Amino acid sequence: MADDDTECANPQLLAWVKEWLDVARERNSKGITTYKNAYESLKACPLAFQHPAELQQLKGFGPKLCERLTENLQKHCQQNGLPMPEHPQARKAAERAQREEDENAAGGPAPKKRKTRQPKAYVPTFRSGAYALVLGLSTLPEDATAGMAKADLIEVSQPHCDTSFTAPSDPTKFYTAWNSMKTLVQKELVYERGRPLRRYALTDEGWDVAKRIKDTREWRSENKENEPGQQGSRQPLGPEPGPAGPAFRSPSPEFEILREHASPYQNVVAEGPIVSGDSSLPDFTPIRLPPGSFSVHLVLDVREVRAKTDRDYMQDELAKQGVKPIMRSLEVGDAQWIAKLHDPNLLSRHGAEGDEIVLDWIVERKRLDDLIGSIKDGRFHEQKFRLNRSGVMKVIYIIEEISMDLASFQRYEEAVQSAIASTQVVNGYFVKRTAKMDETIKYLSRLTGMLKREYERKTLKVIPTQILTAHNYLPLLNHLRDRETSGGYYISYPAFASLASKSEMMTLRDLFLKMLMTTRGVTGERALEIQKRWKTPYDFVKAFEACGPGEQGKKRKRELVSSELDHLVARQKISKALSQKIAEVWGDV
Repeated sequence: MADDDTECANPQLLAWVKEWLDVARERNSKGITTYKNAYESLKACPLAFQHPAELQQLKGFGPKLCERLTENLQKHCQQNGLPMPEHPQARKAAERAQREEDENAAGGPAPKKRKTRQPKAYVPTFRSGAYALVLGLSTLPEDATAGMAKADLIEVSQPHCDTSFTAPSDPTKFYTAWNSMKTLVQKELVYERGRPLRRYALTDEGWDVAKRIKDTREWRSENKENEPGQQGSRQPLGPEPGPAGPAFRSPSPEFEILREHASPYQNVVAEGPIVSGDSSLPDFTPIRLPPGSFSVHLVLDVREVRAKTDRDYMQDELAKQGVKPIMRSLEVGDAQWIAKLHDPNLLSRHGAEGDEIVLDWIVERKRLDDLIGSIKDGRFHEQKFRLNRSGVMKVIYIIEEISMDLASFQRYEEAVQSAIASTQVVNGYFVKRTAKMDETIKYLSRLTGMLKREYERKTLKVIPTQILTAHNYLPLLNHLRDRETSGGYYISYPAFASLASKSEMMTLRDLFLKMLMTTRGVTGERALEIQKRWKTPYDFVKAFEACGPGEQGKKRKRELVSSELDHLVARQKISKALSQKIAEVWGDV
């Protein structure tokens, strides 16, 4: 406990709240805000409380939190031989009874009793998706922080559910039992963490629900258990090893049918040998997919259209040439190639998700006018940065020539040539120039045929998703490519989409650059130079604060950026007028 916490009027209660706050921070759960508000309001309160139920008058304290504190206080009193303080409701009831007795003795009317309705504790419907997921997660130790991956959770939860977690019960709908996870997260019974592979675990309230499930007649009947024994510390409610474990109900008929029609490819996947990383990178056993277990497909971004009135032109023309693209919204690039497995459940059985593997080819398509526009507003550099961060080795820039006003083109011709040269020399990307969209379509068709011949006759080595993080992804790929130049390593499409996502993988640096570029005149190049000088928004704001108060301070703020970056030249140079605009936003001038 912190030294200043002992000066609180309720140090023991504050210590328990602080302990829960630390656990919530460690788990990065949604309860952080609740516990933080409770901790701060209790720490600041000068009043000493006799019973935790009295804390509901403070900010951050609700019935659930007060109940938990009451349980802790009861244990504390039992262990130290102390009397348990009287509940304020019992105290008020005694006072009311005494008052009624006095009034009756005096001949006055007895007041009417008001009925209070207690909210019913949440228990999921028997053998529903939520019911099964809570039981599945309760097989983890209560102090576990790593959580459980989706594939593992489905495996342990399916025997407790009457509907499938992977196949919709109604073929016209997309909902499965897994959709119940959203409800559990919203009710703060489950917390999720991790990218690109999400992991799930029960919150404290979720463990309470699991215990209530175990107390139900249906659960005890299904598991052939007697009445529950003494209530001590909460234990995992799932199957225990050995014959003494509860006899769980057999999987649903739907699950049995899926198992009965297992894929012929499930036994041909090899896992090994172990690939070792360096001191900072994980070791792993790759998933090996042999030829014949997958086929190569082109994936096209749904926004790739010729015109608003002819949205399907590209898709239809590719189909005429024997290439039927998969249409979806891509996180990065305009087209890429994937290996789609014939067995949709094969990857989930071996440590990855989905049924698609991302191959090492991606296309960014630009019409000439769009290229000029992206150079002007900074999107060109941002897109190249995201393509580089995606980890895909072979990037193709297709630039389609279109008829433009000669004066407009001549104005930006030098910038276009410079951008193309930079893309080839600095980034190492291949630039393909086409005359029109039809030529682009033919090129994509020929490239698809070539990649099908190249990949479909070799074994693909897949990195298990659970070892990937946003920080180790690129270093791990570079390490593997430096060590094994003959063969590549690949990741699943869900993992790639998560790692390439603009929103999910945005760093503080990315966010700072975007914030700077909201000021008119701050291009991508200028934002990069500002970020090099002041690494974070906090550093930038502090620099303005250091300029001091008064008119002299305002003058220094207005000239701060231009004076600090006066060594810049050409398009990077920041004028005094632009420096003043930046100061108005960041320096509150």
